Amino acid sequence: MLMAQRQLKIIDLIQKRGSVQVEELARELKVSTMTIRRDLEKLNAEGAIERCHGGAVYKQEVTYADKQISNRIIKEALARIGAGYVKAGDAIFLDAGTTTYEIARRIMEIPNILVLSNDLEIIKLLMGSGVDLMICGGNVQKSTGSIHGYYATQMISQLRFDIGFFGTAAIDNHLKVMTPTTDKAFLKRTVVEHCRQSFLLADQSKFNRTAFTLVNELTDYNYIVTDYQFSDREQTLLQKSGTKLLEASI
Repeated sequence: MLMAQRQLKIIDLIQKRGSVQVEELARELKVSTMTIRRDLEKLNAEGAIERCHGGAVYKQEVTYADKQISNRIIKEALARIGAGYVKAGDAIFLDAGTTTYEIARRIMEIPNILVLSNDLEIIKLLMGSGVDLMICGGNVQKSTGSIHGYYATQMISQLRFDIGFFGTAAIDNHLKVMTPTTDKAFLKRTVVEHCRQSFLLADQSKFNRTAFTLVNELTDYNYIVTDYQFSDREQTLLQKSGTKLLEASI
């Protein structure tokens, strides 16, 4: 296999798995660990991946358009469950993402609710509704249409929400919630702490993956809405922490 082909294969594996280890790649691609390390250093320098201890993780965010296409049916099922918990008079935070966009579609006719979001697409959707609408101020990530950064986090720290809905890029095998972007991690962590009820919505493709930055733990949320099948040990851990599991099916 030529070097260019091997490096494309490495990127493909990282995209699919979220992270890889040097020894793992060496075995699969039948080359030395030194060769893999050189490949990873080159890809890291080009900005395609992020090097981490013993391997690499995928760095780039998925675009909003790609997220809308991916797993659409199950995202709609997750959104239906989450939206069912919203009631008139609630102050709601909607995290940036396509699953939370589906929640916005389902709650926009509920009377007397306030919605704050850091997602430009959600804001545009709700502009034509009767929702009392607020937007985070801060830096805009153009590829995803999300807002984050110091000013957004500072704004959130002054507010309190009845209910918050959150998405994620990755949940590793230790049930840690992760994201590719450091600023997003700070924002998400802060909002969860300011919600009376917090919901994490994640389809099974988000599990057993890693990303660059730790956000928090699954047990930091009041509800997990997913189609992922937890092990008995994981279910016991969630139950002990008081986190409730809401199972979605299609």
